[in-house]
Amino acid sequence: MAEWPLTLDVAGLRAAGWQPTPFRQFILKIHSRCDLACTYCYVYKMADSGWQDRPKTMPPDIVDATTKRIAEHVRAHGLPEIEIILHGGEPLLAGPAVIRRIVTGVRSEVGDRTRVAVSLQTNGVLLDSRYLRLFDELGVRVGVSLDGDEAAHDRNRRRANGQGSHRRVVEALGLLTSPPFRRVFGGLLCTIDLRNDPIRVYEALLEFGPPAIDFLLPHGNWTTPPPGRVPDDPATPYADWLIAIFDRWYDAPHDVPRVRMFDEIIHLLLGGASATEQVGLSPSAMVVVETDGAIEQSDLLKSAYHGAAATGLHVLHHSFDDALRLPAIAARQIGRAALAAPCRACPVSEVCGGGLYVHRYRAGSGFANPSVYCPDLFRLIAHIRSRVAADLAAVARNRPIEEQH
Repeated sequence: MAEWPLTLDVAGLRAAGWQPTPFRQFILKIHSRCDLACTYCYVYKMADSGWQDRPKTMPPDIVDATTKRIAEHVRAHGLPEIEIILHGGEPLLAGPAVIRRIVTGVRSEVGDRTRVAVSLQTNGVLLDSRYLRLFDELGVRVGVSLDGDEAAHDRNRRRANGQGSHRRVVEALGLLTSPPFRRVFGGLLCTIDLRNDPIRVYEALLEFGPPAIDFLLPHGNWTTPPPGRVPDDPATPYADWLIAIFDRWYDAPHDVPRVRMFDEIIHLLLGGASATEQVGLSPSAMVVVETDGAIEQSDLLKSAYHGAAATGLHVLHHSFDDALRLPAIAARQIGRAALAAPCRACPVSEVCGGGLYVHRYRAGSGFANPSVYCPDLFRLIAHIRSRVAADLAAVARNRPIEEQH
């Protein structure tokens, strides 16, 4: 029996008036290998081993076909702005020439009527002045993965020989944050490890003055739970870890970096819409192109089971509109209708949004479940809501009477 969402009736949804959301974020896997062997990597250490059968670097014909497909999608939907994310593996392994060809190719094909924002996510090991000059020239924003101080970072982010990568990443960040290149610094990405002290991790990230910080929950699901997350256990170790940082961040008497998870939750609590799949019910507008030209769903799905991200589509033969017709893509665009029954009945469902889609997987029922992080998400959202509500109430009490009417 097919697991959900393969049973989703997309034709019925369209007949009832639903329309898919065009893709606005294109994640290009320009290199399929990595120079680190991180213990928690969802590409190389989890369920999907498809990377072994793909070319290491995206070939020129696939680069050109991808840029044309992106431009085709932009014109078909009149998109005023799109985002290209250069990813891997480790994207810097592709080399400067490939990166230049992709960035200039997309912008040339798309034309002047659409703004093309480009970013690159790197482990930082190969990041040097040569690359930074290129990114400055092309206007590419750079995000770097850093899990905290040396002990915290090197616990998981090591080379294949077991050697840590922290010292090299710190050197790279020194260059990235120097005056000539700081304008291309996009922020830091940190994967949570419960064994690391949250405040020490946060303070280590702050040392580089990042414009933004992303804290990522380790990928796992009901069938293969993440570390420290016991299914159906009411304990909230990840919420506790994040709340320690939230309170420090929220109470800071001075400007602090944007923490995307916290900002998104606050924005949702105040009635806004989410801009990330981590939380909220906004439709997902991202798609992945692998080094061989395969069009795929979120690569995070590789943590669920082998082939979970596959669509059977390819840039040489299919358009991105073809992907919009697939049940698996529609499932991440229909908001509340994709939530499991317990989520629809939950008082924080509009904020939580069922959590990250990949964390809902359970063998046998597919993705029609709450997040494996459900207790953590509920506690984190409740804590943030109480802090924000208390501040709003205090502001209201202190307003002059005439302003309250």
